[in-house]
Amino acid sequence: MKIRINDHQLIQWIQGLITKFQVFYPLQDANSGVVHIQKATGSLNSDAILKPVSGVPKTSIKTFFMPQPEVIARFSIAAQDAEAFVLKEPGTALQTQVLLNIRPCDARSVALNSMPYAEDPYFQKMLKRTVIIGRPCDETCSTCFCELVGGSPHGTEGMDLVILKTEDGLALEVLTQKGADFLKQNPCAESAGLQPTPQQQGGQELPIVAREMQKKDLLALYNASFWPQIAEACINCGACTFLCPTCYCFDIQDEVAGTKGVRLRYWDSCMFPLFTLHASGHNPRGQKVQRVRNRFMHKFKYFPDRFGPVSCVGCGRCVKDCPVNIDIREVISLMQAV
Repeated sequence: MKIRINDHQLIQWIQGLITKFQVFYPLQDANSGVVHIQKATGSLNSDAILKPVSGVPKTSIKTFFMPQPEVIARFSIAAQDAEAFVLKEPGTALQTQVLLNIRPCDARSVALNSMPYAEDPYFQKMLKRTVIIGRPCDETCSTCFCELVGGSPHGTEGMDLVILKTEDGLALEVLTQKGADFLKQNPCAESAGLQPTPQQQGGQELPIVAREMQKKDLLALYNASFWPQIAEACINCGACTFLCPTCYCFDIQDEVAGTKGVRLRYWDSCMFPLFTLHASGHNPRGQKVQRVRNRFMHKFKYFPDRFGPVSCVGCGRCVKDCPVNIDIREVISLMQAV
């Protein structure tokens, strides 16, 4: 269902949301020109709301679903405490967070991450408290390749609501039941009888890359001759995995200060030498080429074999910010040729 709105109604609605929720939207830094997703305040940048900034934000929205770091439990180590070393949930109330003007690639990453994290209570808790309001891409970047991996500049996968341009203004389209419920509780215009727009369910054809990778022989890809050449330039900095919206590996650590401790979940990277180090000292991916191969095999072979789509949304962050210019699109071409 679509609701017609004008610029004034949109800004007034968002200003109302700021008073009740945590609202975040992309803003371009005036000095560096870099786009960051920032928290909206009373001094709302109306221009950035009505005409979304061009360019992919430096970091993806996975930070809102997998905080860096994330407190998952607290405990005491005090000798006199009868519940010493008993893990307890943080118990903090989580406010609804609204992500505004989100690009289709970032929104789609949430849908992809929901597959391996379907039973993860921490991810699901963050997902439940988050409303994603998307915006189609008016401009794509030279590093974007969403259509290659099954996305679209006008895709709505992962969004709850989407703001669309129309001939006579704007429209707010309801895509999910969460979006419909949110709009009923926080009306932007006439909200009676809101129902989500029926979305295509099941039977969706996978993108060519995913279909091709599913058919590829696992060992043929694993033993392909091009992996050492790709790995030669890599410095294992992990920038690609931390910037990637669909890289979701983590480590869990306990940290103690005085008599109080916290159990934290941190982002980790398969590109780091210690990622697969066993307590015995054995490391099954101790060599750089093994780690580089695993990153691409996971995204384009292991993940589609298990879930269907490839674990990549084509946002281009890894292409743009790799310090040694490894281009994931070139790797895809090499894997397709096997």
